[in-house]
Amino acid sequence: MSMELYLLGWTLVLAVVQILLPAMWRNRETGVEYNTGPRDHDGPPMGKVTGRLFRAQRNLFETLPLFIAAVLILHISGQEGTLSLWGCWLYLLARMVYVPLYALGIPWVRSMVYMVSMLGLALLLIAVLT
Repeated sequence: MSMELYLLGWTLVLAVVQILLPAMWRNRETGVEYNTGPRDHDGPPMGKVTGRLFRAQRNLFETLPLFIAAVLILHISGQEGTLSLWGCWLYLLARMVYVPLYALGIPWVRSMVYMVSMLGLALLLIAVLT
């Protein structure tokens, strides 16, 4: 298995973590009884950290399909190389750092880290197109 596919696997683990984190945080706010019920009403207002975790999750899911597609295209076409490896590492590491930065409400650094993840994605797309 290529390193790019291996890093894709770890990115999917991160996606699962980002599904669980806001759900667990929301469970702390609403209680088990609300979460196991039919949720016919909205429940108590969402807290700051819970909202941030949900937004970080949504942010990941906006770019994750592009990342997956690029890695798979590169693997199937046999075009994996230095550029794609750098792209995968930058994307994964930046996405990992992004979650706590967003949860803690750290603005400028979070945005810069997001741009690093987009650079990683751009490197993958360049590798696909060249």
